[in-house]
Amino acid sequence: MTGTVLYDADCGFCTTTAHWLERHGSCAVTPWQSVDLEALHLTVDDVTTAAWWLDSSGQATASGAQAVAAALRTCGPGYRLLGWLMTLPVLRLLAAVAYRWVAANRYRLPGSTDACRIDKPH
Repeated sequence: MTGTVLYDADCGFCTTTAHWLERHGSCAVTPWQSVDLEALHLTVDDVTTAAWWLDSSGQATASGAQAVAAALRTCGPGYRLLGWLMTLPVLRLLAAVAYRWVAANRYRLPGSTDACRIDKPH
């Protein structure tokens, strides 16, 4: 699987996570600030509230937990398995809840900065 993860480079937690993915995954990892959002049919609100997965054709196909699941499927065997498990119905729901919690609290997590705070509801 090839693709690209879009992340928020203004957020220290997101950047730390992106660097981890660059070391462990085989997908591209790109800050949303360096892409043409309009061409991707995404808004600033879309990309500041969730990570996005672009498939191999460059189409935005998943956000949030499912973008993370797609990225994990480009990593080594254990992470690849976790990525696939995150697509199963019950675990997909749990992953979505966990992702929303992390996104809402990313300013409290390791590597975070004040720019990590999201002041809007998800």
